[in-house]
Amino acid sequence: MKRTNLVLIGMPASGKSTVGVILAKLIGFDFMDTDLLIQRAQKRRLAQIIETEGIDGFLEIENRINASVEADHCVIATGGSAVYGKEAMEHFGEIGHIIYLKVEYAQLAHRLRNIKQRGVVLREGQTLRDLYDERTALYEKYADTVIEEEGEVEDTVVQILKRMGRQA
Repeated sequence: MKRTNLVLIGMPASGKSTVGVILAKLIGFDFMDTDLLIQRAQKRRLAQIIETEGIDGFLEIENRINASVEADHCVIATGGSAVYGKEAMEHFGEIGHIIYLKVEYAQLAHRLRNIKQRGVVLREGQTLRDLYDERTALYEKYADTVIEEEGEVEDTVVQILKRMGRQA
């Protein structure tokens, strides 16, 4: 399959879904949120899946569902932990251009007040800083494009459009 999709990766609260919806409207693409796909397939919220299946069980479910995503001309917002799924990330690389929405740690810590309710995959004893450092390397590994988020959502969308050679 040709790479006709834009796949957004990044930390929770980096704005993947918000940016994705606006971007999709502007370029005439569909929008897909893989967290919602997972919730729909499992018939429960992410936090409930993590609670009942454990972190490893959740990551296995997420990887399986993400690796089976079929889309064309779609902006796909992934969950922050999607980068732990090797098969899923290889699949996203085959079907789309992967864009990492990078947020500085201080800004992210400010945005993520109640991390547990968001269904964030955080292991026992792991801090948000630990998670940030661990995932940053993975986001950079899989990204075709890195967008430094510094301003408002609209600024991020404009940056993506410019990098993709499109007009705002």
